[in-house]
Amino acid sequence: MKILTKEVQIALVAIVGIVVLFFGLSYLKGLSLFSNDNTYYIKFDDVSGLSASSPVYARGFRVGVVKDIVYDYEKASDIVAVVELDKRMNLPRGTVGQLESDMLGNIKINLTFPDDLSAMLAIGDTIRGYVDKGALGQVAEMVPTIEQMLPKLDSILANLNTLLADPAIARSIHNVDQITGNLTTSTRELNVLMAQLNHEVPGMMTRANTVLDNTGELTGKLNELDLAATMAKVDETLANVHEMTEALNSNQGSLGLLMRDPALYNNLNATMRSADSLLIDLRQHPKRYVHFSVFGKKDK
Repeated sequence: MKILTKEVQIALVAIVGIVVLFFGLSYLKGLSLFSNDNTYYIKFDDVSGLSASSPVYARGFRVGVVKDIVYDYEKASDIVAVVELDKRMNLPRGTVGQLESDMLGNIKINLTFPDDLSAMLAIGDTIRGYVDKGALGQVAEMVPTIEQMLPKLDSILANLNTLLADPAIARSIHNVDQITGNLTTSTRELNVLMAQLNHEVPGMMTRANTVLDNTGELTGKLNELDLAATMAKVDETLANVHEMTEALNSNQGSLGLLMRDPALYNNLNATMRSADSLLIDLRQHPKRYVHFSVFGKKDK
Protein backbone atom coordinates (compact mmCIF):
# COMPACT_ATOMS: atom_id res chain seq x y z
CA MET A 1 0.00 0.00 0.00
CA LYS A 2 1.38 3.30 -1.01
CA ILE A 3 1.77 5.92 1.76
CA LEU A 4 1.74 8.90 -0.58
CA THR A 5 -1.31 8.54 -2.59
CA LYS A 6 -2.06 10.75 -5.54
CA GLU A 7 -4.32 12.93 -3.43
CA VAL A 8 -1.61 13.43 -0.79
CA GLN A 9 0.94 14.36 -3.45
CA ILE A 10 -1.43 16.89 -4.89
CA ALA A 11 -2.03 18.36 -1.42
CA LEU A 12 1.69 18.58 -0.69
CA VAL A 13 2.34 20.29 -4.01
CA ALA A 14 -0.44 22.76 -3.30
CA ILE A 15 0.96 23.50 0.20
CA VAL A 16 4.47 24.00 -1.17
CA GLY A 17 3.08 26.26 -3.89
CA ILE A 18 1.23 28.35 -1.34
CA VAL A 19 4.34 28.67 0.82
CA VAL A 20 6.50 29.62 -2.15
CA LEU A 21 3.85 32.10 -3.32
CA PHE A 22 3.69 33.65 0.16
CA PHE A 23 7.45 34.01 0.46
CA GLY A 24 7.67 35.25 -3.11
CA LEU A 25 5.08 37.96 -2.52
CA SER A 26 6.78 38.91 0.74
CA TYR A 27 10.10 39.15 -1.08
CA LEU A 28 8.57 41.28 -3.81
CA LYS A 29 7.08 43.54 -1.16
CA GLY A 30 10.43 43.85 0.55
CA LEU A 31 9.40 41.89 3.64
CA SER A 32 11.53 39.21 5.19
CA LEU A 33 10.00 36.79 7.67
CA PHE A 34 13.30 35.57 9.05
CA SER A 35 15.19 38.83 9.21
CA ASN A 36 16.55 40.30 12.42
CA ASP A 37 16.05 43.97 11.40
CA ASN A 38 15.50 46.63 14.04
CA THR A 39 11.96 47.84 14.56
CA TYR A 40 11.04 51.49 15.01
CA TYR A 41 7.74 53.36 15.13
CA ILE A 42 6.82 56.56 13.28
CA LYS A 43 3.76 58.64 14.21
CA PHE A 44 1.83 60.39 11.48
CA ASP A 45 -1.24 62.60 11.50
CA ASP A 46 -2.06 61.39 8.00
CA VAL A 47 -0.43 58.50 6.16
CA SER A 48 -1.77 59.64 2.75
CA GLY A 49 -1.66 56.27 0.96
CA LEU A 50 1.18 54.69 2.93
CA SER A 51 0.85 50.91 3.15
CA ALA A 52 2.77 47.88 4.34
CA SER A 53 5.83 47.10 2.19
CA SER A 54 6.37 50.80 1.38
CA PRO A 55 10.12 51.49 1.28
CA VAL A 56 12.07 53.55 3.80
CA TYR A 57 15.00 55.65 2.57
CA ALA A 58 17.80 57.56 4.25
CA ARG A 59 19.55 60.13 2.05
CA GLY A 60 18.30 58.35 -1.06
CA PHE A 61 19.40 54.85 0.02
CA ARG A 62 16.87 52.17 0.89
CA VAL A 63 17.41 51.13 4.52
CA GLY A 64 14.15 49.42 5.42
CA VAL A 65 10.51 48.77 4.77
CA VAL A 66 7.14 49.50 6.37
CA LYS A 67 6.02 46.32 8.09
CA ASP A 68 2.63 47.39 9.35
CA ILE A 69 0.38 50.40 9.95
CA VAL A 70 -1.50 50.65 13.22
CA TYR A 71 -4.55 52.87 13.61
CA ASP A 72 -5.97 53.63 17.06
CA TYR A 73 -9.74 53.45 16.56
CA GLU A 74 -10.45 54.64 20.10
CA LYS A 75 -8.39 57.84 20.08
CA ALA A 76 -8.48 58.37 16.30
CA SER A 77 -5.49 60.67 16.56
CA ASP A 78 -2.07 59.38 15.53
CA ILE A 79 -1.38 56.65 13.03
CA VAL A 80 1.71 54.60 13.78
CA ALA A 81 3.79 53.08 11.01
CA VAL A 82 5.87 50.08 12.10
CA VAL A 83 9.11 50.08 10.13
CA GLU A 84 11.94 47.57 10.02
CA LEU A 85 15.37 49.03 9.40
CA ASP A 86 18.64 47.34 8.69
CA LYS A 87 20.29 46.34 11.96
CA ARG A 88 23.35 48.35 10.98
CA MET A 89 21.19 51.48 10.83
CA ASN A 90 21.29 53.58 14.01
CA LEU A 91 18.92 56.53 14.31
CA PRO A 92 20.14 59.67 16.12
CA ARG A 93 17.80 61.61 18.39
CA GLY A 94 15.82 64.17 16.44
CA THR A 95 15.36 61.94 13.39
CA VAL A 96 12.15 62.72 11.48
CA GLY A 97 10.23 60.52 9.07
CA GLN A 98 9.10 62.44 6.01
CA LEU A 99 6.29 60.93 3.95
CA GLU A 100 6.86 61.67 0.26
CA SER A 101 5.02 60.90 -2.97
CA ASP A 102 6.48 60.93 -6.48
CA MET A 103 4.78 61.87 -9.75
CA LEU A 104 3.51 58.29 -10.22
CA GLY A 105 1.87 58.23 -6.79
CA ASN A 106 4.41 55.89 -5.15
CA ILE A 107 4.65 56.53 -1.40
CA LYS A 108 7.86 56.27 0.59
CA ILE A 109 9.30 57.38 3.92
CA ASN A 110 12.45 59.47 3.84
CA LEU A 111 14.41 59.70 7.10
CA THR A 112 16.03 63.08 7.79
CA PHE A 113 18.71 63.39 10.45
CA PRO A 114 19.70 66.29 12.75
CA ASP A 115 23.12 67.92 12.80
CA ASP A 116 23.99 66.40 16.17
CA LEU A 117 24.67 62.67 15.70
CA SER A 118 26.08 61.97 19.15
CA ALA A 119 22.90 60.72 20.91
CA MET A 120 21.18 57.67 19.42
CA LEU A 121 17.65 56.28 19.76
CA ALA A 122 17.03 52.92 21.32
CA ILE A 123 15.58 50.12 19.23
CA GLY A 124 11.80 50.29 19.37
CA ASP A 125 11.63 54.05 20.01
CA THR A 126 9.03 56.25 18.33
CA ILE A 127 9.92 59.19 16.08
CA ARG A 128 7.77 61.94 14.65
CA GLY A 129 6.67 61.97 11.04
CA TYR A 130 5.03 64.47 8.76
CA VAL A 131 3.70 64.57 5.21
CA ASP A 132 5.62 66.35 2.49
CA LYS A 133 2.94 67.39 0.03
CA GLY A 134 5.44 67.95 -2.74
CA ALA A 135 4.65 69.52 -6.09
CA LEU A 136 1.34 67.74 -6.52
CA GLY A 137 0.20 68.80 -3.07
CA GLN A 138 1.11 72.39 -3.78
CA VAL A 139 -0.78 72.22 -7.06
CA ALA A 140 -3.81 70.79 -5.22
CA GLU A 141 -3.69 73.69 -2.76
CA MET A 142 -3.63 76.11 -5.66
CA VAL A 143 -6.71 74.62 -7.33
CA PRO A 144 -9.28 76.68 -5.31
CA THR A 145 -7.40 79.87 -6.07
CA ILE A 146 -7.25 78.95 -9.74
CA GLU A 147 -10.98 78.26 -9.77
CA GLN A 148 -11.62 81.72 -8.35
CA MET A 149 -9.38 83.25 -10.99
CA LEU A 150 -11.04 81.51 -13.96
CA PRO A 151 -14.00 83.96 -14.28
CA LYS A 152 -11.58 86.87 -14.17
CA LEU A 153 -9.39 85.19 -16.77
CA ASP A 154 -12.42 84.75 -19.03
CA SER A 155 -13.24 88.45 -18.68
CA ILE A 156 -9.63 89.41 -19.35
CA LEU A 157 -9.48 87.20 -22.44
CA ALA A 158 -12.74 88.68 -23.75
CA ASN A 159 -11.42 92.21 -23.28
CA LEU A 160 -8.15 91.19 -24.89
CA ASN A 161 -9.96 89.79 -27.92
CA THR A 162 -11.96 93.03 -28.22
CA LEU A 163 -8.78 95.04 -27.98
CA LEU A 164 -6.99 92.93 -30.59
CA ALA A 165 -9.95 93.29 -32.95
CA ASP A 166 -9.54 97.08 -32.92
CA PRO A 167 -8.06 98.28 -36.26
CA ALA A 168 -6.00 100.83 -34.37
CA ILE A 169 -3.90 97.97 -33.00
CA ALA A 170 -3.00 96.85 -36.53
CA ARG A 171 -2.11 100.41 -37.49
CA SER A 172 -0.02 100.76 -34.36
CA ILE A 173 1.85 97.57 -35.18
CA HIS A 174 2.41 98.87 -38.69
CA ASN A 175 3.72 102.14 -37.25
CA VAL A 176 5.97 100.16 -34.95
CA ASP A 177 7.37 98.35 -37.99
CA GLN A 178 8.04 101.69 -39.66
CA ILE A 179 9.65 103.06 -36.52
CA THR A 180 11.82 99.96 -36.29
CA GLY A 181 12.87 100.43 -39.90
CA ASN A 182 13.68 104.07 -39.24
CA LEU A 183 15.67 103.12 -36.17
CA THR A 184 17.59 100.58 -38.23
CA THR A 185 18.37 103.22 -40.83
CA SER A 186 19.37 105.72 -38.14
CA THR A 187 21.60 103.13 -36.52
CA ARG A 188 23.28 102.40 -39.85
CA GLU A 189 23.86 106.10 -40.48
CA LEU A 190 25.13 106.55 -36.94
CA ASN A 191 27.59 103.73 -37.49
CA VAL A 192 28.82 105.42 -40.67
CA LEU A 193 29.14 108.73 -38.81
CA MET A 194 31.04 107.08 -35.98
CA ALA A 195 33.37 105.46 -38.52
CA GLN A 196 34.03 108.87 -40.09
CA LEU A 197 34.61 110.40 -36.67
CA ASN A 198 37.03 107.64 -35.80
CA HIS A 199 38.85 108.33 -39.03
CA GLU A 200 38.94 112.12 -38.45
CA VAL A 201 39.66 112.08 -34.72
CA PRO A 202 43.48 111.84 -35.15
CA GLY A 203 43.49 114.95 -37.39
CA MET A 204 41.20 116.77 -34.99
CA MET A 205 43.48 115.88 -32.11
CA THR A 206 46.47 117.20 -34.07
CA ARG A 207 44.67 120.49 -34.75
CA ALA A 208 43.60 120.67 -31.13
CA ASN A 209 47.21 120.21 -30.07
CA THR A 210 48.22 122.99 -32.47
CA VAL A 211 45.56 125.29 -31.01
CA LEU A 212 46.79 124.46 -27.54
CA ASP A 213 50.35 125.24 -28.58
CA ASN A 214 49.21 128.58 -30.03
CA THR A 215 47.29 129.28 -26.86
CA GLY A 216 50.39 128.55 -24.82
CA GLU A 217 52.41 130.85 -27.04
CA LEU A 218 49.78 133.59 -26.72
CA THR A 219 49.77 133.13 -22.97
CA GLY A 220 53.55 133.49 -22.95
CA LYS A 221 53.35 136.70 -24.93
CA LEU A 222 50.71 138.04 -22.58
CA ASN A 223 52.99 137.27 -19.69
CA GLU A 224 55.75 139.21 -21.41
CA LEU A 225 53.63 142.37 -21.72
CA ASP A 226 54.25 145.24 -19.32
CA LEU A 227 50.82 145.31 -17.79
CA ALA A 228 51.72 148.09 -15.36
CA ALA A 229 52.73 150.48 -18.17
CA THR A 230 49.70 149.50 -20.21
CA MET A 231 47.36 150.14 -17.29
CA ALA A 232 49.08 153.51 -16.67
CA LYS A 233 48.39 154.53 -20.27
CA VAL A 234 44.80 153.36 -19.94
CA ASP A 235 44.42 155.44 -16.77
CA GLU A 236 45.92 158.48 -18.53
CA THR A 237 43.54 158.06 -21.46
CA LEU A 238 40.59 157.76 -19.12
CA ALA A 239 41.73 160.91 -17.30
CA ASN A 240 41.87 162.85 -20.58
CA VAL A 241 38.43 161.59 -21.52
CA HIS A 242 37.17 162.68 -18.09
CA GLU A 243 38.74 166.14 -18.51
CA MET A 244 37.18 166.54 -21.96
CA THR A 245 33.80 165.46 -20.58
CA GLU A 246 34.02 168.04 -17.81
CA ALA A 247 34.96 170.74 -20.37
CA LEU A 248 31.92 169.82 -22.45
CA ASN A 249 29.71 169.97 -19.41
CA SER A 250 31.06 173.44 -18.40
CA ASN A 251 30.20 176.85 -19.96
CA GLN A 252 33.78 177.40 -21.10
CA GLY A 253 34.88 176.85 -24.69
CA SER A 254 32.91 176.77 -27.88
CA LEU A 255 31.72 173.20 -27.54
CA GLY A 256 30.71 173.76 -23.94
CA LEU A 257 28.84 176.93 -24.80
CA LEU A 258 27.26 175.25 -27.79
CA MET A 259 26.04 172.38 -25.63
CA ARG A 260 25.13 174.47 -22.57
CA ASP A 261 24.14 177.99 -23.87
CA PRO A 262 20.71 177.97 -25.58
CA ALA A 263 21.18 181.55 -26.92
CA LEU A 264 24.31 180.59 -28.83
CA TYR A 265 22.50 177.63 -30.25
CA ASN A 266 19.54 179.76 -31.28
CA ASN A 267 21.84 182.39 -32.89
CA LEU A 268 23.65 179.71 -34.85
CA ASN A 269 20.35 178.23 -35.89
CA ALA A 270 19.08 181.67 -37.03
CA THR A 271 22.32 182.32 -38.92
CA MET A 272 21.97 179.01 -40.70
CA ARG A 273 18.41 179.82 -41.67
CA SER A 274 19.47 183.24 -42.97
CA ALA A 275 22.29 181.72 -44.99
CA ASP A 276 19.90 179.15 -46.36
CA SER A 277 17.43 181.90 -47.39
CA LEU A 278 20.28 183.89 -49.01
CA LEU A 279 21.40 180.90 -51.04
CA ILE A 280 17.85 180.25 -52.17
CA ASP A 281 17.40 183.88 -53.24
CA LEU A 282 20.79 183.87 -55.00
CA ARG A 283 19.83 180.78 -56.92
CA GLN A 284 16.47 182.27 -57.93
CA HIS A 285 17.66 185.89 -58.68
CA PRO A 286 21.35 185.80 -59.56
CA LYS A 287 21.21 189.18 -61.42
CA ARG A 288 20.59 190.97 -58.18
CA TYR A 289 24.03 190.02 -56.97
CA VAL A 290 26.14 189.58 -60.14
CA HIS A 291 26.34 192.42 -62.85
CA PHE A 292 28.08 191.68 -66.11
CA SER A 293 28.08 193.81 -69.34
CA VAL A 294 30.19 193.67 -72.47
CA PHE A 295 30.03 197.47 -73.03
CA GLY A 296 30.32 198.40 -69.46
CA LYS A 297 26.73 199.49 -69.06
CA LYS A 298 25.12 198.68 -65.79
CA ASP A 299 21.79 196.99 -65.66
CA LYS A 300 19.25 198.60 -63.43
